[in-house]
Amino acid sequence: MHPTALRSAILSAMVLAAALAVPAARAGNMAAVVHKPTVEVHSAPDFKAPAIATLKRDAAVSVAGQQGLWFRVELTAGQFGFVRVNDVRMAPARAAGSASGVRALFGGQAGKGRVTETAGVRGLDESTLQSAAYDGAQIAALESYRVAPEAAAARARTEGWSATSVAFASEAHPGVRGGSTQAEKRSTLSAARGLLSQIGGGLFGGHASEAMDVADAATGKSEDELAAEELALGPEIAGRILGAAPLLDDPEAQRRVNMIGRWLASQTTRPELPWSFGVIDSPEVNAFAAPGGYVLVTRGLYELLADDAEVAAVLGHEIGHVVQRDHYNVIRKQAITETGENIVAGHVNVGGDLAANLAKDYVRRHGATVMLTRLDREAEFHADEASQVYLARSGFNPLALYPVLQKMSALGTQSPALAQLVKSHPALDDRLDRIDRRGASLQQYTQRN
Repeated sequence: MHPTALRSAILSAMVLAAALAVPAARAGNMAAVVHKPTVEVHSAPDFKAPAIATLKRDAAVSVAGQQGLWFRVELTAGQFGFVRVNDVRMAPARAAGSASGVRALFGGQAGKGRVTETAGVRGLDESTLQSAAYDGAQIAALESYRVAPEAAAARARTEGWSATSVAFASEAHPGVRGGSTQAEKRSTLSAARGLLSQIGGGLFGGHASEAMDVADAATGKSEDELAAEELALGPEIAGRILGAAPLLDDPEAQRRVNMIGRWLASQTTRPELPWSFGVIDSPEVNAFAAPGGYVLVTRGLYELLADDAEVAAVLGHEIGHVVQRDHYNVIRKQAITETGENIVAGHVNVGGDLAANLAKDYVRRHGATVMLTRLDREAEFHADEASQVYLARSGFNPLALYPVLQKMSALGTQSPALAQLVKSHPALDDRLDRIDRRGASLQQYTQRN
């Protein structure tokens, strides 16, 4: 072997050995492990930059920061390189206090440097969301930040976010107008009759006809009726979330999430909804998607997001829930289950503005607790997939969701900031595994900056 080549080989071997021998994390860094069979460490956050080391699966690395879709890793004392965010998996924090390290290392860019663990409001648990009062002033403030699709498109052109046609085989298309077929209505009414009979056939006395009218209203609705209920429920539920945690006093952040969110929503099958986005003043790491296009992100999550692409990734997941009508479908099921109770109590008004009455009746009984409902696992996985597709369609890199989930994972499942999210979502590793498995379908868009 030529002496120069020999020296190069020896140097590479030394770098690799040192990399494999580094401690899990130095003070101020975060521990991670290599997730792929082999990973090349580049000298700069660029695929064209020279590779300075090769790491094997399960090797421990020390993450020293983030630059776009690259993690900066420390190989030896004073020597750093870069790996892609999906090349490694962050190790969960072992102590609650470690969360501050995660925030200090990764947070602050989206939140303009305001990285804090202090609670500005009471935690958004189920009891809080059930008892919180509707805040009309906050809803008005939220809706005042709405932007028109044209304004969002203009911002996208300025930022270089190019709309791209991307197929989505399992995409929801709930916006098709028209009523249910007679066969569908017979099926759902039969189910409703069975439910009502279980409650007690003679319980309703002379209200049998009214009972079936309500059951029909709850099951055999046209698309227009469904959409009307969503639009009525959205502000009622979002208004109670805002009653528990008001909008963050940061107009720039509010305008930003509305511009990014509206641009993403324009790439979905439901661009016509009156989309409203907001950052609420809660230290928890979470986000909420109320029916009809109301999306709220907590300050705790917003401050972890490094750039516009990560903001878009979070909003895309919540937009996916709205497009799929995930929480609205939970509400419909609850309404059908409670139909008999509502009739006996006289709480359902089958005349007048049915959508508004049902919305008010629902939140009177449940508040905004549906936002903490644990959805079917597949619904969450589908929302992740939707987010990635919307990112690709909107000119972002679909991998942007990956570092968001990585940073949540680094906080640790015992972190108080993640308490509600852990209860209501699949395990973060499972979500990351799903993204890895579907990566091939969006591979051509993962080279974007």
